[in-house]
Amino acid sequence: MVVLGSGGHTTEILAVVARLNPERYAPRCYVSARTDRLSEAKAKMHEAEVEAAWEGNHTFTKASDGSEASVDPRYVQISRSREVGQSYLTSVYSTLRSIAEAVFVVLRFRPELLLCNGPGTCVPLCLVCYAGQFVGLGKTFIVYVESIARVESLSLTGKLLYRLRIADRFFVQWEGLTQRYPHCTYAGRTM
Repeated sequence: MVVLGSGGHTTEILAVVARLNPERYAPRCYVSARTDRLSEAKAKMHEAEVEAAWEGNHTFTKASDGSEASVDPRYVQISRSREVGQSYLTSVYSTLRSIAEAVFVVLRFRPELLLCNGPGTCVPLCLVCYAGQFVGLGKTFIVYVESIARVESLSLTGKLLYRLRIADRFFVQWEGLTQRYPHCTYAGRTM
């Protein structure tokens, strides 16, 4: 499962996805905010490029039960936890709504991997995936890649996930951040 976000988040996370083996990491499910009009289109363009590169020969893979499962990408949308400029007080309600929607997404797709890089939409998904391991949904490996724009400090999303220790791997793209946040791993530039 890949969380997309407005601004440069989608471009950055798709650069990470481009480095993944499309057969190994399939089927891919892309999650974006309902108010984000561009990210899903960018992900579809990315998937079309992947399909062209693999010549369309890989449309099925083995599911965990041994049956064939479609690897066609899925696209879903959830509400944002917090809109840009929204007050923290009203964001409590919108975050709870987003968490409820994330529960349904996680129950539907049961991701083994959650890949995200900073949009607020990823926080509810991270929380639900993390909590899911304690209620019998299985372990979702959560990978967070901080945006390259974060040079001196973590984003609000990064700070939340860092302090809560929810992400199994927490990558930064500026080496200096590892001095300030020692539980991060310097990954170099992803783009």
